Amino acid sequence: MITSLVTGGAGFIGAHLTNELIKLGHKVIVLDDLSGGFEENVNNEACFIQGSINDHQLLSEIFTEHKFNYVYHIAAYAAEGLSHFIKRFNYTNNLIGSVNLINESIKHKVQCFVFTSSIAVYGALKPPMREDMVPVPEDPYGIAKLAVEQDLKVSHEMFGLNYVIFRPHNVYGEYQNLGDRYRNVVGIFMNQLMQNKPLTVFGDGNQTRAFSYIGDIAPYIADSVNIKEAYNQIFNVGADENFTVNELAQTIMASIGIKGEIRHVEARNEVVHAFADHDKFKKVFKPSHHTSLQQGLQNMADWAKKTGIKKSSRFSNIEILEKLPKIWLED
Repeated sequence: MITSLVTGGAGFIGAHLTNELIKLGHKVIVLDDLSGGFEENVNNEACFIQGSINDHQLLSEIFTEHKFNYVYHIAAYAAEGLSHFIKRFNYTNNLIGSVNLINESIKHKVQCFVFTSSIAVYGALKPPMREDMVPVPEDPYGIAKLAVEQDLKVSHEMFGLNYVIFRPHNVYGEYQNLGDRYRNVVGIFMNQLMQNKPLTVFGDGNQTRAFSYIGDIAPYIADSVNIKEAYNQIFNVGADENFTVNELAQTIMASIGIKGEIRHVEARNEVVHAFADHDKFKKVFKPSHHTSLQQGLQNMADWAKKTGIKKSSRFSNIEILEKLPKIWLED
């Protein structure tokens, strides 16, 4: 039987990926420290291990016991804006933890290492971002993701570790942590609406993003190990059509069925326009389905209303307070 490790499998993307791998017949081991995910998200057919990718001794034991064919590394603290203020935490979790996994994958002869990077690696390059552009990340989160990409490349060249890298962007859908105030704007907006709070929009709300439904992404990440043409390649993955944050807010109000207010707060340091070209992905994976923003948001809204309001927790270990957005200090 094919045995795969999914890190971050109790989180949003990881939980969907686990479901897809089980459909493909994989035996799945989920490793998650539950810092951002929930054990109830994990498919009952998967084996769940609570632990951290920073625990290299635990990783050694898990790799020795399960003899993984494939590693799907999804675990990350994916808060681009916050990463400026939690540099040590960001690099420890998103870079050093990834290196621990790469080390074990090399030592245990893993057949392919699948990594979810981010279009944050492109920084403020002119969109649509393409894989042949030279990345220039503008935040520590993007820097960490790019460093892992580069380490996978040299690990392949030095040790023969095959990899597939995906750069998803603005992914949303069921299982998203509605209580996270620092990341995932769709979940933040839905949570605020259900509490009859105004939607907080940084700046004028004219920032553009291509919001990508998880159901259009997870199946291809899961199946990538079966597509040899994808090996040792990087792929942008996500939606083609981009929208402003203001447009997103209005569409979410319609999906939830609540006409809320918009509260514009001080603009933060972020890339204004970020969306990607997917020609390379389409050529190799030949996707057959696309979920419209309206349909994807409706799917998530139906789930969110059943899940209920989540209290937004505050990140407890901010390392730098200078220039931290005031909204993140509010209760």
